Amino acid sequence: MKSLAKKLTSTFLGPVPISRSRALAISERLTAMTSLTSSLEYITHQRQIRRGGLNDWTIARKMHASSTRPTRRFLDAVGNQRTTQALHIARIAASAALLAPGNSRWRGAANVFLGVSNAALYPRHRYGTDGSDQVSSFVQTAAGLARLSTQPAVQDALLWYVALQANLSYLVSGWVKLLGQPWRDGSALNGIMRTRTYGHEGLWKLTNRYPVPSRYLAHGVLALECLFPVAYAKGGALARPFMASAAAFHLANGYFMGLGRFVTAFEAMHPMVAYTSAPKDHPAVAGRDDRMLKATASMAAIGVTIAGFLAAMRRMRATDPWPHGKVLTSRHGNELHYNERISDDERSPVLVFGTGMISTTEHFGWVTDKLVEESDYGIITYSRAGYGPSKRRSTGPYTLQESVDDLVDLVRGSVAEGRDVYLAGHSLGGEIARRAAVELGGRVKGVIYLDSSHPDELTRSKQQQEAADRLKDGLNMFTRSLRAGLGATLVRPKWVHDLPAEVRSRAFAQYADSKLWQTGMREWDATEADFRRFEGDLPAIEAHALVLSAQRTVDRDPEQLLMHNELGAAHRGGGRVVHNSVIEGADHDTMLTDARLGGDVGRRILDFLREAEAAQDGRAGSSQAGGARNKGGQSKGNQSKEAR
Repeated sequence: MKSLAKKLTSTFLGPVPISRSRALAISERLTAMTSLTSSLEYITHQRQIRRGGLNDWTIARKMHASSTRPTRRFLDAVGNQRTTQALHIARIAASAALLAPGNSRWRGAANVFLGVSNAALYPRHRYGTDGSDQVSSFVQTAAGLARLSTQPAVQDALLWYVALQANLSYLVSGWVKLLGQPWRDGSALNGIMRTRTYGHEGLWKLTNRYPVPSRYLAHGVLALECLFPVAYAKGGALARPFMASAAAFHLANGYFMGLGRFVTAFEAMHPMVAYTSAPKDHPAVAGRDDRMLKATASMAAIGVTIAGFLAAMRRMRATDPWPHGKVLTSRHGNELHYNERISDDERSPVLVFGTGMISTTEHFGWVTDKLVEESDYGIITYSRAGYGPSKRRSTGPYTLQESVDDLVDLVRGSVAEGRDVYLAGHSLGGEIARRAAVELGGRVKGVIYLDSSHPDELTRSKQQQEAADRLKDGLNMFTRSLRAGLGATLVRPKWVHDLPAEVRSRAFAQYADSKLWQTGMREWDATEADFRRFEGDLPAIEAHALVLSAQRTVDRDPEQLLMHNELGAAHRGGGRVVHNSVIEGADHDTMLTDARLGGDVGRRILDFLREAEAAQDGRAGSSQAGGARNKGGQSKGNQSKEAR
């Protein structure tokens, strides 16, 4: 019995010791199969790269308009249909040659060619590529360089590179899945199998019929990916079960999800994992150089230290008060930091700008620049509690009403009594401004809605409903990633580059700080609950209104345009100025962050304010004249009454 147990244990547990040359041979043949399949698919689907196809280069090349001239010329050369076809034919020949027996150095050149050509062709086949192409590219390049090198230490370093990449790919994939609720509750497998792109009707029916095994299977995938590096523990004692489970996982993906190339691409990394996880005293890996592992560990430690330092510096930058800013404490105890530019002319109105969810005051840079350049209107920009330097001190559960109260307190505390106030809000900031206008009554002369939210949008808009289902998972994942220190890996998004130069660094510091995303999650939870309770019509507001919609918002969702019209309709009557218009070419964010579009928004706000002031002056004049007439009429009436 003992011998049987030992035999079973050695079969299912323990390392998978293979030699360096054997690991290279298996990996290069598996990736050659991936490349062969990939190029044959592209050759037989020529219509996709022809004019009008999914990967029409005359269209795809526009994505590289900002690249350097040599880069564009190279991509244009590769993008030529004849060149593309010739490269794929050469790749087919090289892949077929690598499948043949042999161990010579020319195989290294073939591997490098496959890896480099795959990377060069990626822009040409941007739509239709998948993770298997990227994996095979770096495995082939590493295997090719190892083949070409005569130094065992260099070869081992390259094999360790692939093995570490394999561990990282599983680890990151698993922990990203863990951030999503469907994987944690075990419903992800059923959800994937019901999709048209990656689904499988038969397996979907099975997951419906047997939900408990389906949940265990989903959790098993999570455990496999999150714990894959455990395969290296105790001299690779768990290498066999982990690698076998991963192989079964990829085979299942290939069969049920149609990702056939994933099988050979990801399995091509496993020989390197087997080689590096075996105990160093095993004869098959004798003389293995493990300095790459130590160097990587040292670099990782340095990277973590630098990431922590950068995160601390970014937090300081994100929460640093503005040099000439002011602070107001609201009734909830929240510290609201704000910037103001207010002239001494008490007749000049003051505009108070409120941001959208997960947004910064710097988003209004182009709009406020336009207002400053062409008017003397007062401007106040502020951060809601939890954003930027503003601090949420309230200890109660957060609701949207808290932010409305904060805005009301800010207006009352920062704008002199008797001075006209206009509230401007983008996205959620527009809805908060609308509610604050109701409470402030006559103090608010107008409301400016910038692609604003509507409290009924989650009920009436199918697109908003679908986005709501995905938003929370995205917020959760981003928040946890930033809290884990991954903010150091972020690159500046395009919208940051599009902002005025003087505010970019501050905007990016807030974007890469988990505090902004935590606040966004809190606001989204409250907003979703609040909006789903909404019933009835919007209350009337006795103030002027300008409702600006982004063209792409209303093009994608016509219901949004109807709701924006309702925002304006709530202000109509009594001779009030109400305008609804669409910013052509703008989307929800670029209407602020793009210099041209932001300037256009600023110009429209100026026109609206001047028209509103003129209408107000006209009514005031009419009121005074009417008052004089009424006074005279009343005197005559009284005189007549007394005479009678």
